[in-house]
Amino acid sequence: MIHRSSYPAPSVPAVTLADYLLEGAAARGAHPALVDGRSGAVVSYGELGPAVAAGAARLRALGAGPGRAVAVMAPNQPQWAIVYLAAVSTGSYAVPIGPMLTPGEAAKLLGLARVGLLVFDATTGSAAAEIRRITGIETADLADLEGRVDGAPLPRPRPAPEPVDPSRPAVVAFSSGTTGVSKGVVLTHRNLVAAICQHQPVYQVDEDDTFLAALPFSHIYGLSIILNYGLRHGATIVTMPRFQPAEYWRLIERYRPTWLHIAPPVASLLVDSDCDLSSVRHVVSGAAPLGAALAEKARRRVGCQVQQGYGMTEASPGVTWVPADGTVECPPGSVGVLVPGTEARIVDPVTGDDTDGPGELWVRGPQVMAGYLDAPDATAATLVDGEWLRTGDIVRVDDAGVWWIVDRLKELIKYKGYQVAPAELEGLLLEHPAVIDAAVAGIPDDAAGEIPKAWVVTSRPVAGDELLAWVAERTAPYKKIRAVEFVDAVPRSPTGKVLRRVLRAGGR
Repeated sequence: MIHRSSYPAPSVPAVTLADYLLEGAAARGAHPALVDGRSGAVVSYGELGPAVAAGAARLRALGAGPGRAVAVMAPNQPQWAIVYLAAVSTGSYAVPIGPMLTPGEAAKLLGLARVGLLVFDATTGSAAAEIRRITGIETADLADLEGRVDGAPLPRPRPAPEPVDPSRPAVVAFSSGTTGVSKGVVLTHRNLVAAICQHQPVYQVDEDDTFLAALPFSHIYGLSIILNYGLRHGATIVTMPRFQPAEYWRLIERYRPTWLHIAPPVASLLVDSDCDLSSVRHVVSGAAPLGAALAEKARRRVGCQVQQGYGMTEASPGVTWVPADGTVECPPGSVGVLVPGTEARIVDPVTGDDTDGPGELWVRGPQVMAGYLDAPDATAATLVDGEWLRTGDIVRVDDAGVWWIVDRLKELIKYKGYQVAPAELEGLLLEHPAVIDAAVAGIPDDAAGEIPKAWVVTSRPVAGDELLAWVAERTAPYKKIRAVEFVDAVPRSPTGKVLRRVLRAGGR
């Protein structure tokens, strides 16, 4: 059974990503496009196109062009966006690299992506030097691209390349690797343009809007949903190099954003903050499931709906979205409706048959990746018949076409033959008044195979037995948490995903 979006499928223009994002930039003139939250420096929309064109010429002088890869390893800042768009303008594909990675971690990803040029900034310069020593990859300073590279004058510019084919790769983005080995996800110009087109009926943004970009551009959420979408629609994007609560509140009060794009841990901080949030009209949570109880608390605190979207790197990333205009009633905890042009199936992970009950989500649409770079076996295992993307997430859909994420297929706990979803138990724990954060994972058990164990952060002392009873009263007997450990913090990725493998590796 195929589920389809209730919205008409969009018409996706055959243009390159940079051309699409910059199409209306010149006409916006002095309107701020990118603002450095640290210094207050502004790049206007009128300045953006010439800056990208100049950057593309400099990158071509360094060998960028069709089929080449240019990596950017730096925190969020206006120049990041300019170099990224300059790279894709040359026909190269951009490879965003997290600035917190060690040189060894980054070198591995750069090798997988076949990167020939790594762009760094002052915060990642020492790492870039070590990467160059390890790999021999050419490096360039983000702030020095206009004049010098690695201390030497730029070579003479090469002729401009042929027009870029929109079906070619624009970005190779790495999957998070929280549940397995990172793979290079090949996203074409058409994929990323389609993702913007698909969100237009449900994600309503214009020149009056301001985004606060605290989520990293090196992650698909920050890259596509914040940077790409904001630039296409004329929003002002205030960059934040790294999330720090005090700085986050300061930037909110200074720049008065209308949209906040968050991961679930920030929702907890919003609830307890005394920041003036009166400018905020929309809050969007993504990257990890946001429980209904926490979503409702955040809604009451901010005074607007806390919308959820669901996606993954392999889908550029959008699959579902809670419509901003409220035309579809999406209860707290749900992830909305299918974005336009998207088809979905729910497949029983055991039998491989379509099912009405919870099952693995398969999706099809113009936003779905071309495949994994240099990994045909992984591509074939993930893209069924070359088109249906197996998400690895267990979902359900209600009669109104509203979708709910149950959990990751790989993270389901197998208790005596039953499948238990950690996210469901985490949501129940977060409803307890003393619980600030929680993670649940399966640990080995001789009798049951696995049992659910919770790692919990609390605001006050509370007995473990009280929490065990709290969950037991609210769920089926086979789902009960069997053990609790109190911790100072739950390990999470930069975008808020619980790192369950870290908990297990710690012997807890």
